[in-house]
Amino acid sequence: MKYSYSLFIILLVLGCTQDFEDINTNSNSPVTVQPSLLLRQVIYDFGEQMSYEGFTAGNLLGQYSTALDFNLFDRHNLKSPQLGGNPWPIFYKNLRDNEIILDLSQENTAFAVYEGPARILKAYMAAGLTDLFGDVPYSEAFKGSEATVTPVYDTQESIYRDEGGIFDNLDKGIEAIESYSSAIPLEGDILFNGDLDGWVRFANSLKIKYLIRISAKVDVASQLQAIVSEGNFIDENAENAIFNFTDGEPNNFRLARLRIGDFNNYVLSETMDEILKGLNDPRIGRLYRPFGNSENGEYNGLLNGIDASVGVSLADYSQLGTIFRETTGLLDANFMTSMETHFLLAEAAQKGLITADTNALYTTGVTQAFEYWQVELPDTYLTTDAALTNGDPIENILTQKWIANIINGYEGWVEYRRTGFPQLKTISASLNDNLIPVRMPYPAEEEALNSANYSDAASKTDGNSINVPVWWDE
Repeated sequence: MKYSYSLFIILLVLGCTQDFEDINTNSNSPVTVQPSLLLRQVIYDFGEQMSYEGFTAGNLLGQYSTALDFNLFDRHNLKSPQLGGNPWPIFYKNLRDNEIILDLSQENTAFAVYEGPARILKAYMAAGLTDLFGDVPYSEAFKGSEATVTPVYDTQESIYRDEGGIFDNLDKGIEAIESYSSAIPLEGDILFNGDLDGWVRFANSLKIKYLIRISAKVDVASQLQAIVSEGNFIDENAENAIFNFTDGEPNNFRLARLRIGDFNNYVLSETMDEILKGLNDPRIGRLYRPFGNSENGEYNGLLNGIDASVGVSLADYSQLGTIFRETTGLLDANFMTSMETHFLLAEAAQKGLITADTNALYTTGVTQAFEYWQVELPDTYLTTDAALTNGDPIENILTQKWIANIINGYEGWVEYRRTGFPQLKTISASLNDNLIPVRMPYPAEEEALNSANYSDAASKTDGNSINVPVWWDE
């Protein structure tokens, strides 16, 4: 009787385990993610979220707009994000997902076409991350369950220049695309619709951007000249690395989906107001609206960083334009454009880093910027109000690039930190001793979850100070 019972148990176990894997596998759940789906997700999620960040936080730091709700972030308490102001998780989520695409491209020859775009996106997002924060977790990050949960902070210089870093990934991304010979197409590509040549142009424009960004620390002239001589970069608006928002949900700009009170919180800044009016720039009517109490369709800006003791009325200041809420089908998520490329090259030519016609590059940049924002360029704009030779040519180039890059993440602020242009204002009620910040602070969760490495990084930034410059700005 005892023997029979034991045999029964053995047979029962065998019967239960024979088909265990089949029974416990969800046939509706894929074993591995398709890189096409993940590529689409990474491009859209990063572009959508950073456009929102650009509107709600980047525009405050870059002084394109001002917050009416006594926003602590606008007063330069950057450890108190409101609506926006916390880009850290956006970068790390999308860098992690992009790393999955890169791994799949190297593990399976059927996915080899994704290697180039994944490397280029990694370089692009890593540069955005380190330019905001400085030293950040990089070499031990993005690997999910395979990596340490407490990654070390790599120096910004190493993130830019070492193997596996920004320039290395751009070079390897171009090489992977140029050596790709299979007929399997790139799918899920909402930037270039599978056009690999577009990705190469994108990578070369990014190389121009990042070489100029570090040009105060490294001699980049020969590398820049080689790219210019080859001429294979984003050269016209039709080649821009962008994707279009729509007028309706679910793919319209996020501020069109939030309550009107959130949108109405942002008005034209005094800095942008003075610059656009000083240039007689008609783009003011595309980017902003006449203020409510205006009698003749006038515009009025507010100095950034007001405090709670100041009484302000929305009707006295110009809101952001309809393109950011009612007609967002005219708006793009902007990764890299021809106008920005030409402004960068104009700067390089003016500084003697490349041999080229500065005024021709500047003229192209301004012309394409007006086209991008769908505003007619006045006949005399480039010969009178915005002539390159009016004052300092470098300031004029950087100011035009700043205007064109509104809501493009934190680019306006980053380029101000690098160049000092345009000349931003001391804000109304600063919580940072009247200093304009020069880096974003590491978020509080880093101190809690990665304490040892955070403490080391914080010690190198005077206690996670927002006034300690990053490597290329030192």
